[in-house]
Amino acid sequence: MADVVESTVELEEDTQKDRYLTFSLGKESYGIEIKYVIEIIGIQSITEIPELPEYVRGIINLRGKIIPVIDVRVRFKKEPREYNDRTCVIVVDILNISIGLIVDSVSEVLTIPEQDIVDPPQMNTGNNNHYIKNIGKVGNEVKLLLDCEELLSEKDMENFSEEL
Repeated sequence: MADVVESTVELEEDTQKDRYLTFSLGKESYGIEIKYVIEIIGIQSITEIPELPEYVRGIINLRGKIIPVIDVRVRFKKEPREYNDRTCVIVVDILNISIGLIVDSVSEVLTIPEQDIVDPPQMNTGNNNHYIKNIGKVGNEVKLLLDCEELLSEKDMENFSEEL
């Protein structure tokens, strides 16, 4: 029986290996490992909570579960913009905490083989971009592959786990 469970887990990991949900913020295209993604929903009513960082927009009620939502555009210090019918919330599970990531639009799920994934270039700009884990080459395009666990600071994670 343990062998069956183990092979099911391995099979599940294999089907998720090298698979990324891609989304856009403006002209840039990003990807997050599919293993973090729970679901994708349209933008909905967000309840603001005072004294949270600017990029934490507040909380939503998703079928009775309260989920904090962060605006990835604001988190990346990009110009905020009005939400529209293309705006989505990608619900992810980061270290057993469900969090909604607000993005401009969701594109598709892509398989990016390991050989097409490279480390980001090291640039001496003074602020290392710890959100970008790797860069995926897809045809003539590049997808900036995010490190989901870096999207929130440790303090944010503590706040969310205490509050929710």
